[in-house]
Amino acid sequence: MRKIKVKKKVVFLLLIILVGGFLVLSNYKKLVFNTNIDEKNPEPPKKTNFHASLIMAGDALIHSPVYDDAKTESGYNFKPMLKYIKPLVQKHELAYYNQETILGGTEIGLSTYPCFNSPYEVGDAFLDAGFNIVSLANNHTLDRGKQAIINSRKYWNKKDALISGSATSKKERDNIKIKEVDSIKYTMLAYTTTTNGLRAGNDYYVNVYNKEQVKKDIEKVRDKVDILLVSMHWGTEYNQGIDSSQREIAEYLSNLGVDIIIGAHPHVIEPIDYVGDTLVIYSLGNFISAQRGVEKLTGLMVSVDIEKDISNNDPKITISDPTAELIYTYSTYNPRANFRLYPYTKLTEKLLPNHKEYYNKFMGIVTSKTPRVIPVKLNEG
Repeated sequence: MRKIKVKKKVVFLLLIILVGGFLVLSNYKKLVFNTNIDEKNPEPPKKTNFHASLIMAGDALIHSPVYDDAKTESGYNFKPMLKYIKPLVQKHELAYYNQETILGGTEIGLSTYPCFNSPYEVGDAFLDAGFNIVSLANNHTLDRGKQAIINSRKYWNKKDALISGSATSKKERDNIKIKEVDSIKYTMLAYTTTTNGLRAGNDYYVNVYNKEQVKKDIEKVRDKVDILLVSMHWGTEYNQGIDSSQREIAEYLSNLGVDIIIGAHPHVIEPIDYVGDTLVIYSLGNFISAQRGVEKLTGLMVSVDIEKDISNNDPKITISDPTAELIYTYSTYNPRANFRLYPYTKLTEKLLPNHKEYYNKFMGIVTSKTPRVIPVKLNEG
């Protein structure tokens, strides 16, 4: 009797296993072949709208008081200088700045004005803050010669950033990289109109502005990207207006289909304008420096929204809501130390006396050419 009971239990268990297996297989078929709950709409809707935001900052002009202030027992640390700016930058998928002083590293000796050379840790701090688009073309690129350029590119080539303006070979210079964020393809070209009279030896060490070469570069990538940025080192130092050469170049680049022109070199802010459909930021001014005077310690950050709509056969790219934010480089004097970047909206009378008046003055310069630029409201708190 015991043996018969055991056999019945075994048969019963087998039946349970078979029924369970059948149910599992049935559900599996439903999962595989019926992935959509709504049988009338078997395919999920495809994404047709894409978005990215871009923020742009000015010159990283690393004078000796700045790198002396960053000195540590084991090297240099510039990250604390950017801690109040970092949250602003990291809100954006794309972030540009101009590396005004070349990162040739300590092995060839650091140096300040008039021939700069900066430690690699400057780049580390900016990358940590969220910057990922970097211009290397300016009037100080050739300051310390070939070895500094080799060291600079060796450093940047290891980083996940889009770089342009200086190269160690023609092949490297002509290899214009295209990047993508949320299906939006973009690139940047960078040029300078001056090298302080220094000769490159090779034209790829720094991209000197040349209309024919610029046209070739733009035609090479224009149809391959949704957004084309051009960084221009141009204009007149310490002039808060716009000179004729800047206007001429802006019109030329606009006619070639450039979306945004990002200006540098004057070390002070200049107006933002539209030339055709091209947004032109004539000068972002200094982002960080040890220059003296509020106008040289005040820089500009400009952000825009980029939208890509592919709902129709012809993709539509829109650049909208240009927004200006003023930035101030604070430091103590005697000795020059404790460098920190602050948004004007976070300044106090202790950090910068009469900062509200300065805000109105500088924002008036920025928006003098177009009402389509939306300034950030001053925080009264």
